[in-house]
Amino acid sequence: MRTRGLIFTFLLLCFLVSFSPAFAQLPPVKTDPLHPAQAIQGSAGCSATESSACAQAAAKITPVVMGESPLEENLRRLTDEIGGRVSGSPEMAKAVDWAVAAFRAAGVEVHTEKYLLPKTWSEGNTRLELLGPVQFPVSLVSGGFSPATPPGGLEGTLIDVGGGSEAEFARAGSALKGAILFVHTEVSYTWQDLFHEYEQPPPIIDRAVKAGAAAILWTSQRERKLLYRHTNSPDGKIEPIAQAVVAREDALRLQRTVAAFPGKVRVRLTMPNKIGGPVDQFNVVGEIRGYEKPDEIVVLGAHLDSWELGTGALDNGCNAAMVVEAARAIKASGLLPRRTIRFILFSGEEQGLLGSWAYVQAHRAEMDKYRAAVVFDMGIGRVTGYSLSGRRDIEPAVREILRPFAGWGVDNHTYDAETGTDHLDFLLEGVPTLVANQEVANYLQNYHAASDTFDKVDIRELKLNTVLAAVTAWGIADRAEPIGKRLSRAEMETLLKETRLDEELKAFGMWADWQSGARGRKP
Repeated sequence: MRTRGLIFTFLLLCFLVSFSPAFAQLPPVKTDPLHPAQAIQGSAGCSATESSACAQAAAKITPVVMGESPLEENLRRLTDEIGGRVSGSPEMAKAVDWAVAAFRAAGVEVHTEKYLLPKTWSEGNTRLELLGPVQFPVSLVSGGFSPATPPGGLEGTLIDVGGGSEAEFARAGSALKGAILFVHTEVSYTWQDLFHEYEQPPPIIDRAVKAGAAAILWTSQRERKLLYRHTNSPDGKIEPIAQAVVAREDALRLQRTVAAFPGKVRVRLTMPNKIGGPVDQFNVVGEIRGYEKPDEIVVLGAHLDSWELGTGALDNGCNAAMVVEAARAIKASGLLPRRTIRFILFSGEEQGLLGSWAYVQAHRAEMDKYRAAVVFDMGIGRVTGYSLSGRRDIEPAVREILRPFAGWGVDNHTYDAETGTDHLDFLLEGVPTLVANQEVANYLQNYHAASDTFDKVDIRELKLNTVLAAVTAWGIADRAEPIGKRLSRAEMETLLKETRLDEELKAFGMWADWQSGARGRKP
């Protein structure tokens, strides 16, 4: 297999060199009518006045990435050898060391930046025992950053509150006090379904706490007894009520049992979770300094932390390795951008975007010099364009930068704004942000789950995304003019309303931080 790989690499390099700067389009290996085989265009580049700059950059970067590279081995070490990386854990510390070593091996300057994680958390031996009238084993895991149960566990009546609406809580009435609540969910198939996984819990948690419930059991939104973990805390703090995710098939059986014996099913929930105090955590920052405007910054980022039931390969180890590889490819190509590119691996993302929030806070006085933040956080699905977070003004420049990839189908840009990944605090500061829109691929069925492992990563697709990421960051950094301005507080207020991001910030408990100026441009 290695011999065949070397032959493929040799032929690929010969092919690319023979057509540079106009080189053949790489994507299809998989058959996909949305991505027809066309040549990458070499007649336009990063701006109207620099017609070939991005095409030439793409021609140099592509063979570096698509040929022999340390990308796959770097990812294997991160996932197979270090494993799941919850911020505050020993594994996260090892991941930081991995990232520093990987950047150094790529010949890229690197440093770490410290911030304080409010709490550390790890799961104990989570158990659910049915006390009667029916008994059967139930598979479940603690919710992320759920409080521990008292010694001996929590015992109570299991109350089915359906989807957890106000009406369903009202119907249950006083029976909710001291009870262990059971919530129905739907299987997640789309990005909108995943958004709903995070949108559904906060109001239900509020209702449960007000009703005096003892705990919440969530029906898993993955089938085949697959278990996963989320947290609903937006700021790294411990949740206000004990919560666990129950394997879907076991949860459906529990629903039927409660329906057959209403008010009579009693259970004991035991979650001896381990919770610690504040601890220092680190973001890892690689840097290629600009030759003309080194104080102006373009960020290419991904989060390094993960949940630990699997090994965090799709979320988000593959893109952490991709950011390192993009830095290596730009460095190896000999390209020097006008502006500085910072390749940032954030920690604390799964606990509420804490690492990127801390980074932006630490660099708040410099945000006028930040020209863009580009973030990847959706596994290895093929990129279809970027979410521009409501910034239609930056779209022409983004299209120019990506014009060399005219046959790759990467021009389906969207204008939605969301809270879901590490671009958020750059966005709230008025900095242009680009979040990669990607095909679902195999992301959702493995999201935060025990099945999120190295074998799920399609290395060729990851390499294609790396080429796009590297050229996007380089193109923004090398343009004569910025792709867009930094928005004022007043302009951000308008953008929040137009994109309805204000409603999302409220739903996820972040609105008070925006209003006070703790997050985003100060009032």
